Amino acid sequence: MRAFFDLAAAVVALAAAFGYLNHRFVHLPHTIGLVAIGLAVSLAMMAVDAVMPGLGLGDAVRGVLADIDFSNALLEGMLSFLLFAGALHVDLDALASRKWVITLTATLGTLISTFLIGGVLWLIVGLLGIALPLIWCLVFGALIAPTDPVAVLGILKRTRVPRTLEAKIAGESLFNDGVGIVVFTILASVAVGAGGHEVTVFSVATLFLV
Repeated sequence: MRAFFDLAAAVVALAAAFGYLNHRFVHLPHTIGLVAIGLAVSLAMMAVDAVMPGLGLGDAVRGVLADIDFSNALLEGMLSFLLFAGALHVDLDALASRKWVITLTATLGTLISTFLIGGVLWLIVGLLGIALPLIWCLVFGALIAPTDPVAVLGILKRTRVPRTLEAKIAGESLFNDGVGIVVFTILASVAVGAGGHEVTVFSVATLFLV
């Protein structure tokens, strides 16, 4: 338990430090800046580990990450806080009045994005001579398709858009995460052979309903 709190404290501290660097020097939108700086730091750590392997930096990081159950940490932990933070600022009346448009865009839009991203990735890796099965490209597409509700709502706050459009975008951004999880779970099950369990229309419909 102590290791978990130590890791959580480190993540919060790094997020605060990266947020300050972004606000002071980079000037990107907050969430995009955090991702960009985090990626830069990760690449820098990989470069240091490659140049000076004796430091054991890579082994230390891999050891910490190996102890994390990412399924529980992401799907049952971080995603809950992320969706709560996004839903906290949503106008529920505006959301309810546009429920059918939001439902359509969150479901059909996420599916289209998944297959579009997966198909383009499959074509690109094929041109590069990499034998990556289409199903795994679609798994990646399902992972990337849902938008970050906090980032979307943050951008909407700084942009003058009609309230009707803001409600549609905010609602779609909130609900596409749930759809994305279902699509990802189904495609990942198909990709790994479903662990011996057959993926049926009924099981898919049940998962969507839950």
